Amino acid sequence: MFIGEYSHNMDDKGRLAIPAKFRFAISSGAVVTRGLENCLFVYTREEWGKIAAKIAAQSYSSPFARMMLSGAMDVEFDKQGRVVLPEYLREYAGLKKEVTIAGLYNRLEIWDKEKWDKYKESHEKSAGNIAEKLSEFGI
Repeated sequence: MFIGEYSHNMDDKGRLAIPAKFRFAISSGAVVTRGLENCLFVYTREEWGKIAAKIAAQSYSSPFARMMLSGAMDVEFDKQGRVVLPEYLREYAGLKKEVTIAGLYNRLEIWDKEKWDKYKESHEKSAGNIAEKLSEFGI
């Protein structure tokens, strides 16, 4: 399970250190792809297999399916625990030097830090709505 929020710097070659807390789950490699709201999704290879099968079972002409599946790339760790994010994915997410890596249960999300901060700020204002949703889950 991926939980937590971490800030890291990406180097000029697109290498990004994944927090040590998350590396155990993706030590044999991972899949990174386009996510929602211009972030990147990172899945274990096993989880990606499940997600990709569900997406592929939907419409072949779905723009969402095309973007997610065509954008997917296998990534491996180097000796320093970094992955290289492909340029087309860095451009899609608007990643600069500072990034935020957020754990969301079965995936990681990689955000440009400035975009993440704006996203959080805009959604934290709707705390009442969040509390209402939590009550729907019995929390």
